[in-house]
Amino acid sequence: MSVPARHVELWKAFARTRAVDPTPRFLEAFHFDDNEPSANQLAALVVGGRKRATAALLWAYESEDKRIPEPGDLSIVTDFQGNAVCIIETCRVEVIPFSQVSAEFASTEGEGDGSLGYWRRAHEAFFGRECQRIGRSPEPDMPVVCERFEVVFQPSAPA
Repeated sequence: MSVPARHVELWKAFARTRAVDPTPRFLEAFHFDDNEPSANQLAALVVGGRKRATAALLWAYESEDKRIPEPGDLSIVTDFQGNAVCIIETCRVEVIPFSQVSAEFASTEGEGDGSLGYWRRAHEAFFGRECQRIGRSPEPDMPVVCERFEVVFQPSAPA
């Protein structure tokens, strides 16, 4: 995938901070969640350093024929309107049954109060919507892509 045209200048600014062209490691530009208030709040948590992980339904990747992130991948995080807020690098990825996601991962994801209980409630709702969208039924052991990342670049002004 290539860097979207609206983010080329941001990407060039990021690339100038690197000894080697990072473009071959570009994965995607995306926003979190499926609604504007949450997407924008989650982007702010990433920029603020609280959110350092994310979870997605493996079935959604499969239904869209998308590959899951791998360590070293670079992605542009946007707000719901597609405005870039930062660039992240994937550090670690595990596929885990929903019922086995840990409290430590939930805390690293940094949403709500950071508890596993909050994580489960929020992700049951989100994954339920994702399942409906792709024609699946939620299950306790549905496969979850647990991705840990770090922010590697933030624009100094809106991109």
